[in-house]
Amino acid sequence: MIRAISATACLAFAGLALATPALAQNAPAALPAAPQPVSMPAPVPAARDIPYPGVLKLTVDATDLDRRIFRVTQTIPVAGPGPLTLLYPEWLPGNHAPRGQIEKVAGLVLTADGKPLAWTRDTVNIYAFHVDVPAGAKSIEAQFQFIAPTASAQGRIVMTQEMLNLQWNSMALYPAGYFTRQIMIEPTVILPEGWKYGVALDVAADEGDRHRFKPVSFETLVDSPMFAGRYYRQIDLDPGGRSPVKLNIVADRPELLDATDEQIEKHRNLVTQADRLFGTRQYDRYDFLLSLTDRMGGIGLEHHRSSENGVEPEYFTDWSRMAPERDLLPHEYTHSWNGKFRRGADLWTPDYATPMRDSLLWVYEGQTQFWGYVLSARSGLWSRQDALDAFALTAATYDARVGRSWRALQDTTNDPIIAARRPKAWTSWQRSEDYYSEGLLIWLDADSLIREQTGGKKSLDDFARRFFGKQDGAYVPQTYAFEDVVADLNAVTPYDWAGFLKTRLDGHAEGAPLDGLTRGGWKLVYDDTPSAYQKQSENLYKRNDFTYSVGLTLKPNGEIIGVQWEGPAFKARMAVGMSIVAVDGEAYSARVLRDAITAAKAGDGKIQMIVKDGDHYRVVDLIWAGGLRYPKLERIKGTPDRLGDLLAPRKK
Repeated sequence: MIRAISATACLAFAGLALATPALAQNAPAALPAAPQPVSMPAPVPAARDIPYPGVLKLTVDATDLDRRIFRVTQTIPVAGPGPLTLLYPEWLPGNHAPRGQIEKVAGLVLTADGKPLAWTRDTVNIYAFHVDVPAGAKSIEAQFQFIAPTASAQGRIVMTQEMLNLQWNSMALYPAGYFTRQIMIEPTVILPEGWKYGVALDVAADEGDRHRFKPVSFETLVDSPMFAGRYYRQIDLDPGGRSPVKLNIVADRPELLDATDEQIEKHRNLVTQADRLFGTRQYDRYDFLLSLTDRMGGIGLEHHRSSENGVEPEYFTDWSRMAPERDLLPHEYTHSWNGKFRRGADLWTPDYATPMRDSLLWVYEGQTQFWGYVLSARSGLWSRQDALDAFALTAATYDARVGRSWRALQDTTNDPIIAARRPKAWTSWQRSEDYYSEGLLIWLDADSLIREQTGGKKSLDDFARRFFGKQDGAYVPQTYAFEDVVADLNAVTPYDWAGFLKTRLDGHAEGAPLDGLTRGGWKLVYDDTPSAYQKQSENLYKRNDFTYSVGLTLKPNGEIIGVQWEGPAFKARMAVGMSIVAVDGEAYSARVLRDAITAAKAGDGKIQMIVKDGDHYRVVDLIWAGGLRYPKLERIKGTPDRLGDLLAPRKK
């Protein structure tokens, strides 16, 4: 039955009735306004290509070896009163990422004419410090400490009782608003008593342990780090040459400096072979900085007129087992041409606050990795067999990089910013800076293709000389884009180089680009014995690699440090961080696991393991009947040995 209702009730039901005074008293309060963004602070002044007025002065006291504290005093001339922004270097060359160690800066005090000045840190750009310069001030003085790590958990160790690595970008502020090449600075360092040093700067005065250098641009200073030490040796790598090339060595102990004449000659060969490759030297001097240590942190970092290199202490004194360490200097030396002189246009920046873009790292790092291998072989730092075995390991690693199915190689150029080189749980799936060594395979492919197309008359050497070898002695960077790379490849030999590169950079092909090996007269194969080079690598870096059999890489104690995505161990639900306690009833060792893999091939293909995961233990049945598999290169009969030609020393 339908009941009759009043007109007022109808309005109320419809939500249209006017509230009575009583009802209004009970109405809900108005909702608060939704939040709006707070305005951003004014941006830091953009860099301009004009000279900064005056010369900055910088003094670094590096004598506090016990507490590992660098004490910095800096004088910064100013043009007049008003706001000034000082920047601490953030986006660092060679790191391709914002890696400035601002967290290690402490005790910052600014003064003018001896009076303290208040400063504030920018709330958006935390590397920027704002200060008001008072009237009448001609300069301001900055004092602070760089608190270097005292334990490896705090970062890379850069100071020990025997040596130090001074990176000027960690020790100085610079005024915003100017290209760093337009800011002049005079650096001084105070070293521990009796220490000697290597640095690509010109000395103004050595006054005891106080060393003052001639003024340079802030850009050049940041690009000119120092190694100093109690035990130091300098070796001339180009006696009487057209420009000085020195090997500056610091070591944990004096006997580690005993390089033989034969070893020195191989390092001199590196300089000779690079000359023959590039045809020019893009520097006025070059200083290899080399640390032989297990106390200071390892490093491999390029600069235009020097490089920072850290290797095992016994690099010279146990030479026969150091092949995996001996391509470091060739790699970093190549960067003087590739990366420092020729640089991707979107990677070059006018200061250290402007973000870098890494899209061309497959040239910068990929071709440097390629030439690092080649120059290692041509100089004799590697034997021909070392080089072949290193190429085999690279080819196998990236042939098993299943992550290419979703992530193209080009995207890995973003990894310096995305991942900051932190370890990944599933590297074969996630990928990690693959532009280095998969990039090497692309350039090997290009080299063998040029050789094939030209009947052996030309090679990637011709591209290197054309692209990198310009204006002998010049070291002002010249930038390039993708189209410039393609144009110079076409100038060597016409081909669809744009399509060639884009297919390999942007594609998702199954397996690594191995055409360079095949066209070079070799193929990737596997057998049950690791090469001598792989054995050395595993011993040096304290790991055992079973990637190509059961899909595991382990520390000697059984801790899992690598699991191949979708491999046998993955399918057995094993992961990085777990540990293998026992294999087929026997306590874990690399030998026991090798024996079990071999036995499983002849048996039922099952390997039983006890795995520790935190406080939990479980029994794992890992299924693999393929036996041990280690990568090698094997000659393809009846084909030209183009790879062998690539590795042979150049006579002129």
